[in-house]
Amino acid sequence: MQSTIPLAERLRPTSLDDYIGQKHIIGEHAVLRRAIETGRVPSMIFWGPPGVGKTTLAFIISKQVKRQFFQLSAVSSGVKEVREVIDRARMAPEAPILFIDEIHRFSKSQQDSLLGAVERGLVTLIGATTENPSFEVISPLLSRCQVYVLKSLEKEDLEILLAKAVKVLEYDFGKKITVKEPEALMQISGGDGRKLLNAIELVVTSLNDLDETAEELVITNDFTTQCIQSNLVKYDKQGEMHYDIISAFIKSMRGSDPNAALYYLARMIEAGEDPLFIARRMLILSSEDIGNANPNALLLANACFDAVNKIGWPESRIILAQTVTYLASSPKSNAAVAAIDKAQALVRETGDLSVPLHLRNAPTKLMKDLGYADGYKYAHAYSGNFVEQEFLPVEISGTVLYEPQDNPRERELRKSLREKWKEKYGY
Repeated sequence: MQSTIPLAERLRPTSLDDYIGQKHIIGEHAVLRRAIETGRVPSMIFWGPPGVGKTTLAFIISKQVKRQFFQLSAVSSGVKEVREVIDRARMAPEAPILFIDEIHRFSKSQQDSLLGAVERGLVTLIGATTENPSFEVISPLLSRCQVYVLKSLEKEDLEILLAKAVKVLEYDFGKKITVKEPEALMQISGGDGRKLLNAIELVVTSLNDLDETAEELVITNDFTTQCIQSNLVKYDKQGEMHYDIISAFIKSMRGSDPNAALYYLARMIEAGEDPLFIARRMLILSSEDIGNANPNALLLANACFDAVNKIGWPESRIILAQTVTYLASSPKSNAAVAAIDKAQALVRETGDLSVPLHLRNAPTKLMKDLGYADGYKYAHAYSGNFVEQEFLPVEISGTVLYEPQDNPRERELRKSLREKWKEKYGY
């Protein structure tokens, strides 16, 4: 007999040993696990994508340290509810755990109402957010919290979760369930455990409905894909579609399709999405996907973010639409993100190489005597404000990290760099 309780809820773990994923923070000897096991749990913020176990981990922590657990959602709670919890916390023998889901949706005044209680130790705050807390959490509150980054579940984690789900569903339906092809389920999940569980529950239910007399239910990629696509509304009952829409929105702009981008913008507007969330995504895209192919894209995206912050609905939709169409129609380049990726990889590979002496600052006589700044050539003292000299550590001299791409603006940049550096970097 199929349970009325969602599979994801029934499989929610209740101990660290049963918890799947996030070994970097709760694996053996990991920093958060040590804090939990010693009972000295600080206020903290879990930052990560949906379905990776933020709420579950908060609940497990409260159980492990034997503290009272209060849970609020920033979507449906306000200052009044926060103060009620704080009043109840004053009566507790130890500071309760106050878990706030989607803390990024709390306004500044709502976050301010938490600050005093966190400062005085009346509550131990655990906030969960899918957004960068540096942008969404006020500085005084953020400075009193340890931020832990939770990652999407790995394939191995999803396989463990899938096996657990099959056992429960076999008991529910009284039938053998064979996952002949798990790839579509894994792809649909996108590293989101809740999505995976919702998907397999829907697929198994659909298979059973097709043939209630079957003794075995066999899951294939084709059936999984057809089932999910024909039941998107049901499948999205927990709001996972939100992340699919923003993904399609970004990819439409990256793919230079203003019509599709406008469509997904309208979907988000009609769903009541936070306009700053949309504007922030466009600000990132303007550098990540357009960059020096059109430097004005970053300026417009930044102006859009500021304007949306000042104006609000419904007029903000016009500003968002203008920016969407501009970004989608702009030439594209991911040279900047590719360059910083290569640069960081180089630093990790080569370590802390010595900065050439002629580039070092020489504020003292001793430093000057040691040769600091000796031989440095001031570019503005030369024709064209350029003179050839070595800027990289000698060990990696000549390494090319920035590769201008094939668009009018970056072709100009490549030409300029070639004229300056001749054969050194191969521009």
